[in-house]
Amino acid sequence: MVSSTTPETIASQEMKSSPSQCRRIFALAGLLALSAFPALGQQPTDPDMGKIHGRVLNPRGLPEGGGTVSLSTDEGVTYLYDFAVSPTGDYSGQVLPAEYLLVYRTPTTPEGKVVDFIRGVEIVAGQDTKQDVDMSRKEFTSRLTQEQQKELEEAKVNAPATPAANSEIAGMSADLTLVNQDLQDAQNARATAAKNLGADASLQEVELAAADIEKTKYTEIETLMIKDTTAMPEQPVLWLDLAHAEIGLNELEDAEGNYKKALDLANKAARPDPILVAAADAGLGEVYARSLMVDEANAAYEAAAKADTANAAVYLRNQAVLFYQLKNAPAQVDAADEAIKADPGQAVLYFIKAQGLALNAPIDPDTNRIILSPECTAAYQKYLELDPTGPHAADVAAILQKAAGAVSTPPSGAPGEADNKDAENKNSDNR
Repeated sequence: MVSSTTPETIASQEMKSSPSQCRRIFALAGLLALSAFPALGQQPTDPDMGKIHGRVLNPRGLPEGGGTVSLSTDEGVTYLYDFAVSPTGDYSGQVLPAEYLLVYRTPTTPEGKVVDFIRGVEIVAGQDTKQDVDMSRKEFTSRLTQEQQKELEEAKVNAPATPAANSEIAGMSADLTLVNQDLQDAQNARATAAKNLGADASLQEVELAAADIEKTKYTEIETLMIKDTTAMPEQPVLWLDLAHAEIGLNELEDAEGNYKKALDLANKAARPDPILVAAADAGLGEVYARSLMVDEANAAYEAAAKADTANAAVYLRNQAVLFYQLKNAPAQVDAADEAIKADPGQAVLYFIKAQGLALNAPIDPDTNRIILSPECTAAYQKYLELDPTGPHAADVAAILQKAAGAVSTPPSGAPGEADNKDAENKNSDNR
């Protein structure tokens, strides 16, 4: 995604947001990570690429959820990479090696404006660079207007003043940092297990080792968030992380209750944040999908899409991916249809739909060819049209050839059958 701004925006005007936007930055409320599930057919890490990760902290030093971290090599004229910020203020991504200008914007930052920026962020191939966006640093606060600095001082005055309360906030922030690392470790559990066991390890050995890593990480998150929700029960982001860990541990009943607590807290806020409300609704959708409660899951994802209309396509895509991972063919077809309505340009949605429709396709006894419905054929063909060299292109072409014997061969070098194991992992939250 490429966004336009001007170099002067970065050089001379760093935070000309409205007072209401500043108040939002000073708040603790977390928002939804816009990439709630791993990409279907996710490609392995490119050794020629580098990684970046970090946390966005507001001027009080607390996690700031929501918004976007972007990278630019031309002083903000164009943004080469955009990374969604999770409810706990975390972001991460894979980028080409270079020296970048990093920019942070909230969901309501006006076009051409920024909230914070950091120059000289260097990404090295094969390395993971940690770069926080800490708006409590003097470099940032000195750029605030007098009105914004006054708001910040008022926020500090109104913050819990006792040593015990301040200690709780500091401890929570440290816990959320560890939670973010645990979530990344759980997401990368299979790759870590394979590396630790070596090339001679069997698939079963890798799967068992990965399951042990996931259990350890999710258990640690659960322990930390039980402690923090007890100390600060009014913070919905803590209940969201607790519920996510419980999904990872297959404690679905507990996860349902804690997503409902997060949703209740979010709705009781003086100004309910639609993205935070949607995060809780989407979490409930995952719980219900995993519990085989399809109607309830559909209703919860629909609620998430309605609560945060700007990101409706993301929630609906996640719903389709989840049902695909759970091998619920009828539900994945319906969910893919809804997601396609919201964003018809996502190739993977047509693949998900076609796979669901093809699952029970009969075989012609005379020709030994698959008998695909016209709707299924059209979905496969649309996938190839949108992503002719994608991870499933060769397999889709082979299916169509076996069914009809007439489809263009994918371009030379197109990948073969994608390894969908990554997509069948439990969903990690970068939520």
